[in-house]
Amino acid sequence: MVELSKSRSRALQKRAETMFPGGVNSPVRAFRAVGGEPPFVARAEGAYLFDADGNRYIDYFGSWGPMILGHAFPPVVEAIQKAARDSASFGASTAAEGDLAELVMACYPAIERLRFVSSGTEATMSAIRVARAATGRKRIVKFEGCYHGHSDGLLVKAGSGVATLGIPGSAGVPEGIAQLTLALPYNDLGAVEEAFAAHPDEIAAVILEPVVGNAGCIPPLNGYLEGLRALTREHGALLIVDEVMTGFRLALGGALELYGLEGDLAPDLVTLGKIIGGGLPCGAFGGKRQLMELLAPLGPVYQAGTLSGNPLAMAAGLATVGYLKEHAETIYPQLEAVSKAVAEGVAKEADRAGVPVTLNRVGSMWTWFFTSAPVTDYAQAALSDAAAFGRFHRAMLEGGVWLPPSQFEAMFLGMAHGEAEVENTIWAARVAFENL
Repeated sequence: MVELSKSRSRALQKRAETMFPGGVNSPVRAFRAVGGEPPFVARAEGAYLFDADGNRYIDYFGSWGPMILGHAFPPVVEAIQKAARDSASFGASTAAEGDLAELVMACYPAIERLRFVSSGTEATMSAIRVARAATGRKRIVKFEGCYHGHSDGLLVKAGSGVATLGIPGSAGVPEGIAQLTLALPYNDLGAVEEAFAAHPDEIAAVILEPVVGNAGCIPPLNGYLEGLRALTREHGALLIVDEVMTGFRLALGGALELYGLEGDLAPDLVTLGKIIGGGLPCGAFGGKRQLMELLAPLGPVYQAGTLSGNPLAMAAGLATVGYLKEHAETIYPQLEAVSKAVAEGVAKEADRAGVPVTLNRVGSMWTWFFTSAPVTDYAQAALSDAAAFGRFHRAMLEGGVWLPPSQFEAMFLGMAHGEAEVENTIWAARVAFENL
């Protein structure tokens, strides 16, 4: 194994620590959960990241999901360049907003009206505000390990970086706000029934990731999503499905299409992000017309954003979603095949080396949990050997493979990954497991 040069990245990290808390602008980038030194990215192309020292890595987090077509995908780059020539922002309506909305709504029949925002955090925060206004209730049910952005009420037992850093919630969140959020175990319908019984006519909405990605990849058990739809209807609460991560990733219509949550089973509200912006900051929330028309200027629910519907994000989103829609019949089977090959190939190397690993995978998102037990909720995920994952992560990075720097984050790949990347990843894993 060739030792990677790290001097430039090391110098950039030291400089960053003089300006940013922890030297980063998002906590998981600090590598605190896995150890080692975080490389500084200089550029990316296709399936690869290139750091400031000239090292090349196979990328398995893809900007945390958006790069489903690969980095610097030419049609997306061209669309952004063309839009930028007309100005990076207007603060006024453009035709591109409607064009992207039409594409999204064609893929998501559950969305009758939508609004663009600039992040997934804004999308979930705004959807919950609509739910509270529609029901006149205050409480929200979320699930342990599910991450829905960093707004105050959603940081209770959240996944993602919160789980990575071992923080149960967040300082600075008033107790009164935190108490309005009921955090329940994922995949446990009985717990939801008990919550409704304990708080009759108080719960405005249930929000969830249909496939958990921020506590590692955890799929829903059979009947779980349908059960949530039935329970929310029975008790007059709304169902919010957070597809910021899974939207356009698991299928053209996301998890709603994959799990048949359409027609009578459709959620009341859906949140989207990541892929719909083609890698640029973009989110959206939408759903039933009567709910969305509670938003100003039609209704009393205020929500606004200077950069909402930003023309560069709309252009990137149109190029990305448009390409996915046009080539869906070949893209999603290819993503499934390549993801299966690499995820199962690495799991087999772990088994051969006697390292206990449980693989959870749904389409092109997966996690290797360093445990021998099944993982169906956050409590089980938390029993994984995070220290062993950290050693594995460092060894893979030295082998030219960059995994998400946390046991509690899902892996992603894109259309640029192929046979060579799979073979090189499995080889790097074989060496890593032998050293473990």
